[in-house]
Amino acid sequence: MTDSSPPDRLAWYRRMLEIRRFEEKVQELFMGGHIQGTTHLCQGQEAVSVGSIAAMRPDDVLTNTYRGHGQALARGMAPETAFAELMGRRTGGSGGVGGSMHLVDFSMGNIGSNAIVGAGLPIAVGAAMAFRLRGEDRVALTFFGDGATNIGTFHEALNMASVWRAPVVFIIENNLYGEYSPVRDTTPLDDLARRADPYGIPGVIVDGQDVDAVRAAVKAAVARARAGEGPSLLEMKTYRYRGHSRSDPAKYRPDGELERWKERDPIALLGVKLSAAGLLTAETGKALADAVQAEIDAAADRALGAPYPTLEETVRYVYAD
Repeated sequence: MTDSSPPDRLAWYRRMLEIRRFEEKVQELFMGGHIQGTTHLCQGQEAVSVGSIAAMRPDDVLTNTYRGHGQALARGMAPETAFAELMGRRTGGSGGVGGSMHLVDFSMGNIGSNAIVGAGLPIAVGAAMAFRLRGEDRVALTFFGDGATNIGTFHEALNMASVWRAPVVFIIENNLYGEYSPVRDTTPLDDLARRADPYGIPGVIVDGQDVDAVRAAVKAAVARARAGEGPSLLEMKTYRYRGHSRSDPAKYRPDGELERWKERDPIALLGVKLSAAGLLTAETGKALADAVQAEIDAAADRALGAPYPTLEETVRYVYAD
């Protein structure tokens, strides 16, 4: 169980609902032609974002992947700001020039959402080492998918962080698929946390559908990093409800797999706990869900009405002054 107060857990529930509704709206906007390029959605993985970021302090930092809308919102980015960025509008977090795969907000410690698989790992290690060298009591978190554990950057980052005892927490979002490939087709083990062993750091398997379990595991890893004991590798066992990107129907999934995972939906699991604690009823739950949906719809409408950046505003990100 978490050691946080009940109001925190109700706030987590609301935030997970916000992320779920946001992603559903993103799909609607994409299919309506309002979002160009591609999108990678995280329905089903909300507990990883919310639980992990609940264990951070305001001055800590994070990097995440192109499936990072959930982390951006959990860290505090306003839905309107995120929608505007996805739609290329001037009011977006990066002025509309970053898009879905590059949600960044330095004011909230979100220092990088990267389109390159695994690219956030060395960035997080660099940030962590900067904290250590400057004597700052800060920690970096980095989120990445199961597929990233097969690339060289993953091993280089873990090795370097271990040798230097960098205050960084590595978080694998193992949703069972690297793009369209099942983990077992590309990786010779089921528990990716075992890849911590060669680097002499803790490797912890976490129920990624349980926000309490996620928060507890990340809190322990953050405390270890902050105490100067070095990095940890956390494997969040989770699942994405939608396909890899855009309109991928995910026909590569075995029959019944999606339905089995939905039986342990992270929002529903927390809702049951809150109900048992007397903090949520059917009526208050519906009212909360309706309020969140209304806020998401309004945020999307405002973002749709925002102007596009001018050519002059766009090219300033291409060449240095």
